[in-house]
Amino acid sequence: MNLQRLFSHLLILLVAACLFAAPARAQGAGPAGNVLSSYIGEVPPGELVPGADAFGPIRDDLAVAPVLKGGETLGYAFITSDFVGTTGYSGKPIHTMVAVSPEAKVLGVRLVKHSEPIVLIGIPEAKMKAVAEGYAGLDLVAEAEAGGSAHDLNIISGATVTVMVIDDSIVRSGLKVARSLGLGGLAGEDSAPARQLNPEAVAEGDWAALLGDGTVRSLRLTTGEVNEAFAALGDPRSDARALTDPPETTFIDMQATLVSVPGIGKPVLGDAGYANLDAWLDEGDQAVLIAGLGLYSFKGSGYVRGGIFDRIQLIQDDVSVRFRDRQHRRASIALSGTPDFTEVDLFKIPADSGFDPAKPFRIQLLVHRDVAAIEKLFTTFDLSYTLPEAYLLAPPPPPPVAEAPAAAAPELDENAAQAALWKRIWESKTPQIITITVLLGILTAAFFFQEFLSRSERAVYWFRMSFLTVVLVVLGWMWNAQLSVVNIMALANSFATGFSWQAFLLDPLTFILWFAVAAALIFWGRGAYCGWLCPFGALQELLNQIGRKLGIPQFTLPWGLHERLWPVKYMIFLGLFGVSLASLEQAEHLAEVEPFKTAIILKFARAWPFVVYVIGLLMAGLFVERFYCRYLCPLGAGLAIPARIRMFDWLKRYKECGNPCQTCANECFVQAIHPTGEINPNECLNCMHCQVLYHSHSKCPVVIKRDKRRASISGSTVPDLKPRDGLANHPNLKSKPEGV
Repeated sequence: MNLQRLFSHLLILLVAACLFAAPARAQGAGPAGNVLSSYIGEVPPGELVPGADAFGPIRDDLAVAPVLKGGETLGYAFITSDFVGTTGYSGKPIHTMVAVSPEAKVLGVRLVKHSEPIVLIGIPEAKMKAVAEGYAGLDLVAEAEAGGSAHDLNIISGATVTVMVIDDSIVRSGLKVARSLGLGGLAGEDSAPARQLNPEAVAEGDWAALLGDGTVRSLRLTTGEVNEAFAALGDPRSDARALTDPPETTFIDMQATLVSVPGIGKPVLGDAGYANLDAWLDEGDQAVLIAGLGLYSFKGSGYVRGGIFDRIQLIQDDVSVRFRDRQHRRASIALSGTPDFTEVDLFKIPADSGFDPAKPFRIQLLVHRDVAAIEKLFTTFDLSYTLPEAYLLAPPPPPPVAEAPAAAAPELDENAAQAALWKRIWESKTPQIITITVLLGILTAAFFFQEFLSRSERAVYWFRMSFLTVVLVVLGWMWNAQLSVVNIMALANSFATGFSWQAFLLDPLTFILWFAVAAALIFWGRGAYCGWLCPFGALQELLNQIGRKLGIPQFTLPWGLHERLWPVKYMIFLGLFGVSLASLEQAEHLAEVEPFKTAIILKFARAWPFVVYVIGLLMAGLFVERFYCRYLCPLGAGLAIPARIRMFDWLKRYKECGNPCQTCANECFVQAIHPTGEINPNECLNCMHCQVLYHSHSKCPVVIKRDKRRASISGSTVPDLKPRDGLANHPNLKSKPEGV
């Protein structure tokens, strides 16, 4: 107890140091929301732009800093995530520093920060950096004229989405900066009022008629045209993999129409189909129907793994929309004369994407060709779409000249945008939120009514095994809802650098779990999460149960050694927490002591040292149940310290527990019960086994003695007990371990 109290005091001191350090840390952080200020000191000017020797001060009105050589401005540096969304596969931003010349040409690019798991799996970091640096020389004026497609993509096999996010962020943010600064003659955004949709217009005729009047647009490619496109790339390996079908064979016939326009959607989808579409779309959302046939699929199968359709994207001016699985639905076409499409799908265009249905856009199709075992070549084709004039109202007259109202504060605009983002994310994950809420409700009910549940050992066992299986498979492997000590460090860091709910609300499942954990700490301590909701803990326990069935021997550590190994996890936690005060990034690297990323997030698809480490921990858990949880888990330690505020004691005990009875202490699978009978709440996982024993008529000496007394009073006999048997002679009344 004294040792744990010492750790509590140390934690308080560390948190206090963190909070007192907050002003100093914030002072050098730069303007709020300015990512450039955080990374400008990490990239030498000469590495970003050859010959540069310094960066100028960051502008007050724009997150841009001049790149200087001898005091002269060579260009302007910025971070892409200051201007556009750069969320990658990891769900975290990909921060890329870009320098643009006064002529609106990219002078240099450096990939400064990312959390992409695909790079951890096997793609060299240097290869990703080389792709980013290859954008030097990109002409943003040409990109503006071509709608962002005046260059070829240099895609890395296995990292398609990551490369496309980097490409999209460099081009779009570069155009925003160039237009804001007037570089290369690029002007600001057109202030003309947007065209409005004509509510009276209705598409007439069959599918062929809509193709004829432009309501439906088509991209038709033959195998011959695709072979010519790949031959133009100049890679000789492509010729050996050319399509062997006759040149006139349809490679793909991709057709699209904007079905969120009522005059198009109702005839194309039918009344019922359009009603379903309207219920699916939120206010301001748009939807495009894409259908295809031929040898090539515009969807592919990659979205099943990653949730992103990497073969198509919608582009309109600087707006680029890449569709995710939650923005997709299959559809059917109600019109007659429709071709025999093999794919008919709806894709939602979010309201906050900046898409304008009245303006022209294009759907870019990415086509790949295997040229080696793990290498591919890529080329793109565009399906251009312009809404016919019949569906638009006449342009409104120019507004009268008037004094412009004061602009809304940028901080308020950004807060509103962030709020809209996390609300949209929560809406998109409604099924997961409902599921995790139901799971938490079931577990809460089990805890509140454990007095009744624990009367049946079989019921508790199968309830626990079933619950842990769902936690491992659904929360862990399917949804990656695995909490980490990194979350605790990030929370402490946010208090030091400016706390905001927005960042934590972006991940609904993690937020809900942490909220539930905070409440559970008051009622039940750390055991609610560690014993029931941790996917890696579930994996350990399920494997141990399988091992027991296979006859793997179980080892119980001597109490003295076991008690001295308890503090190891607290030392690891305090060490990580201390490092996080100086460098959160360094602490995140050291937090690899947690096996969660390898075993749960990446499902063992990682470099072999990480896999070997996790397998070693799991093997240890086959012989010593929950080995990692007991002695090494910094997250468990981080939860155990505040769990000392627990206000209720739900676990029932007899006065005979520990003296002389040792039944619960001997059978506790994590040895959380002292030989003297006390349950250590910092180590208890709330498995309810001691409560099963509390009610057991075959194992608990107190219950057996009470049953014997009742049987004697009623004139009955207890067949399993001899008349002289009682509490003192029960086989589970073992002597206390030596030294206690």
